[in-house]
Amino acid sequence: MEHLFFKDWESLYHIAICALVSYLALFLFIRISGKRTLAKLNAFDFVVSVTLGSTLSSMILMKVTVSEGCIALMVIILLQYLLAFMAKKSKTMEKAINSTPSLLFYNGSFMEDAMKRELITEEEIYAEIRQYRIERIEDVRAVVMELNGEMTVVKKAEALSKWTSLDDIYLKKS
Repeated sequence: MEHLFFKDWESLYHIAICALVSYLALFLFIRISGKRTLAKLNAFDFVVSVTLGSTLSSMILMKVTVSEGCIALMVIILLQYLLAFMAKKSKTMEKAINSTPSLLFYNGSFMEDAMKRELITEEEIYAEIRQYRIERIEDVRAVVMELNGEMTVVKKAEALSKWTSLDDIYLKKS
């Protein structure tokens, strides 16, 4: 209990140096690996972000050496890149890595099966619609649970076009 707020100056010095080097290493790796590393486009990307943060924390708090942490950061980013590359090249891998969007509400109707599967209530859908600042339900074309678990509200268009942002969901239902 005696070292709860302050242990010694040397440990503060070590943490400051580790924090600086660790942060710069992570920044460099993310810049090299590209924007996808932090995109959170799907559940796997979210896991990568959390893992990077945990690894950075371990490096800063000297639970691992900076060199060990840098290797861990590189492996995590490399695995994320390889899985994203494989998902881009193979439909089978894409299905294994990514989930599919779920249509929760469409043209005034709640999609009960999808809501049950995703454990979403009508109240949560209404709340999401309100977050989009839409008052009239008649103005909503669809509510979709995206790959990353976030909900998207699609407003009705003035005029229908040949392609819409819902085409990938329609194709899966047909």
